[in-house]
Amino acid sequence: MSSTSEKSSTSSSLLSAQTLVIAGIVWAVMALLFFLLFSVPLSAEEGLPLWYSIGTYIFECGAYLGAALVCFRNWQSPHMVSGRNVWLGIGLGMLFYFIAGVLFGIWELYFGLDPDVSPADAFYLGSYVVLIGGMVVAVTSKRLNLDIWQWALLAGIAAFGIAVAIWVAAPDSWRTQLGMAPAATQEVVTESEPATTATGRAPALENSSKLQAKAAATDAASAPEEEEAEIKAPGWVMALDKQLAPYAYAINLFYIVGDVFLLIIATALLLAFWGGRFSQSWRMIAAATFSLYIGDMYFKWRDTQAEGSYQSGSLLEVFFVFSAILFGIGAILEHDISTRSRQSRRERNRRAA
Repeated sequence: MSSTSEKSSTSSSLLSAQTLVIAGIVWAVMALLFFLLFSVPLSAEEGLPLWYSIGTYIFECGAYLGAALVCFRNWQSPHMVSGRNVWLGIGLGMLFYFIAGVLFGIWELYFGLDPDVSPADAFYLGSYVVLIGGMVVAVTSKRLNLDIWQWALLAGIAAFGIAVAIWVAAPDSWRTQLGMAPAATQEVVTESEPATTATGRAPALENSSKLQAKAAATDAASAPEEEEAEIKAPGWVMALDKQLAPYAYAINLFYIVGDVFLLIIATALLLAFWGGRFSQSWRMIAAATFSLYIGDMYFKWRDTQAEGSYQSGSLLEVFFVFSAILFGIGAILEHDISTRSRQSRRERNRRAA
């Protein structure tokens, strides 16, 4: 009996709110140090090393998996004040982000591709839907009695988010007209001087023409071999990328609109739960949404505005890890407050009896 009680006490201490929060903070600090120390490319040609890219996926996917587990624990508990459906939506969003990160890592690291659209986007799109749904349920469950300054703050943050999204998603022609990007430089073609006629023998000209023909033939033969060596993906993966490529603009536009909507909802949640008993957990949720917005906007900006120089694993992508950890800490704090309030009620009922 004593051994079973000791095991239960140790397991409960390992899963306590304080231990889980400390574990999340340690994971975030380790990820930040990893990104800070090793996010500098070796050179313009080599880019970031493979081991670093694998490490970034481990930190990001591990954080989202842990956040999904603690959110699902809240969903299974009937004592959550915010409601079980709220944490079901957030937990599914974290799980979809984890699956999408694994798929995107396979496409990028194993197949060696950098597609505009991949099967991972199906789970990224689903994560936005369930995250927005869960947070809308949380907002609608609490009446928004905001002051004038709070409504003004909400409108200001919404305007800021929309302006940044427009700047990121604007086509090249819009940015050039608005002065947000330099006009495309026109290529100046200069006529080359006419080549002087070479004085030589006919056999020499024939030999040179033969050498040029042989060189062209060897280049044409080696080009397919180099392309085959570079492409590691099977044929069905390449065919799938070609089929999904036309949907790239619509999917990126959905991401940007979803980020702005999440930013507005997070601000509304922060103002709605400000100063209440559960304000700490929802402050973490709002900070998690802000971190997701920063990381996603930077990702879209580098992908669309950086003229093809983007490579995943940049420093500001650590905000994806911060977002997952903050979602998890918010879930842990609400579970701790809900269970403690339930236990305090039981103790008061026992004393009254």
